[in-house]
Amino acid sequence: MLDVSPKQEYGITPTHIAIIMDGNGRWAQSRGLPRIAGHRQGAEAVRRSVEGCRELGVAYLTLFAFSSENWKRPASEVDDLMGLLRLYLRREINDLARNGVRLKIIGDRSRLSVDIRALIEECEQRTALNSGLTLTIAVSYGAQAEIVSAARAIAAAHKRGELSLDDVTETTFSGFLYTGGLPDPDLVIRTSGEQRLSNFMLWQSAYAELLFMDVFWPDFDKQCLVSAIDQFNARDRRYGATSSS
Repeated sequence: MLDVSPKQEYGITPTHIAIIMDGNGRWAQSRGLPRIAGHRQGAEAVRRSVEGCRELGVAYLTLFAFSSENWKRPASEVDDLMGLLRLYLRREINDLARNGVRLKIIGDRSRLSVDIRALIEECEQRTALNSGLTLTIAVSYGAQAEIVSAARAIAAAHKRGELSLDDVTETTFSGFLYTGGLPDPDLVIRTSGEQRLSNFMLWQSAYAELLFMDVFWPDFDKQCLVSAIDQFNARDRRYGATSSS
């Protein structure tokens, strides 16, 4: 079994880190390169982040890869991004499986191609019993749609007599989200300097620390991750209480 216990040399390691990976296009533009070059380098940053989280003892890493709004981008860019997703899954699955990483994909899969959906299911099944880092990738994901989907599922369960209204609590509701079974993130990072959540984990981030880093995603590395954890440790998390309570 892999050691995912927090590494005390970095202070308190967040159990769950979620990252809005932003800035691929601007990284490429600043170098006079096509946007796909930024996305390719972004895939390398994903690999570095997974390795960094394993080394630092982070138990859960969630990455926002493709939003439900990203379908509005030019068809050629969407095709490139889907091709990268396909390539990432095929190329990385052996390393993920060998390193004890459990892979989950969340989002609306109905809009993905048949072969990508099959590839996702194959990767999830292959890593389902791994007990190291849980890597969750949000694809075709939107938090508002996720919340509506959960509300509809609860209403349907109530209509079938499987769930009473008194049973509907915050905990129950969380279980109907795409992230059901995962702990809420302790730290949400967004790269590129933009300061908004952009429809990402709106329910789950209620008590998360938010950190906006002035670095484009392709340049994100372990040093950035350590810096983020340092800043997380400097925060005073009170969950609505006072420091002395």
